[in-house]
Amino acid sequence: MQHHSSRRNSIIWCFVDDGGKLGPGWFRSLSGPKPWQENAPHTRTEPPEPLSHTQNPHAQNPSLRTPHTQNHSAPPCSRAEAVAVETDLLTEYHFGQQQLLEIWGHSCAIAVAKAFPLVLLCKRQPTVLVVCGPGQNGCIGLVCARHLRTFEYEPTIFYPKRSPQAVHQDFTVQCEKMDIPFLSYLPTEVQLINDAYNLVVDAIAGPETPGPAALTEPYGAILLTLKQVKIPIVSLDEPSGWEEEEGDPAHGIVPDVLVSLTAPKRCAAGFRGKHFLAGRFLPFDIQRKYELNPPEYPGTDSLVEL
Repeated sequence: MQHHSSRRNSIIWCFVDDGGKLGPGWFRSLSGPKPWQENAPHTRTEPPEPLSHTQNPHAQNPSLRTPHTQNHSAPPCSRAEAVAVETDLLTEYHFGQQQLLEIWGHSCAIAVAKAFPLVLLCKRQPTVLVVCGPGQNGCIGLVCARHLRTFEYEPTIFYPKRSPQAVHQDFTVQCEKMDIPFLSYLPTEVQLINDAYNLVVDAIAGPETPGPAALTEPYGAILLTLKQVKIPIVSLDEPSGWEEEEGDPAHGIVPDVLVSLTAPKRCAAGFRGKHFLAGRFLPFDIQRKYELNPPEYPGTDSLVEL
């Protein structure tokens, strides 16, 4: 019978005879030969030489390298280009719609946690109000709320017009199963919102909304209320109520944080708040096709601050 015990830099081997008594054993360093290698030559322990430029497949094949820029900036894209990118992901690359929404919502929750860490929140309870619209951006807000809950925040969702689409219903059920409360109405008294929550997540209107004129009630009244709050606002992909080509804070809300999905949109070109980009998952060929030129993402992060 053979036993061994390991310590930081050594292994002790001992043998037990048939009578259960410890027999003679010996000590071996990890770098030395093991008992079954007594006659084997000592192997080198130096680290291998790095691959040369001609041996490194990433150096030989440019398609294996990320086509990023060296600074933390990215060119804006139009809403039509954003739709084209999403269409390619769904058709040519066989991404699923629910998969994309999950990626985007998770990245948005990470951005919220980076911008507003739990330890720096002003209120005792880490409350967050997530306002969801009827379209795709509202669905991303549902995913964001669920992930915020797993990050130990306490989200509350206001979702006045629930979509009948299956994917929206799936994400709604997931939030309900995680005991995330849904508001039946949004207080018109702004101070109640300021007192109850640390911040608001704006997931009302995204690139799928042509402009502020396309927002039907009750979202027009909701925008008026959110424009008056004093607590920070985080907008997902686009600030709700902004025009496509240029930002229009006069008609939309002015967020403190913006999380651009896939690529920054043209309306956010003049945004001066904290700006995150979540698009690392994009295949390299799509990045080149649409000349997205994303910045270098730090480490293994799924988003980068612009």
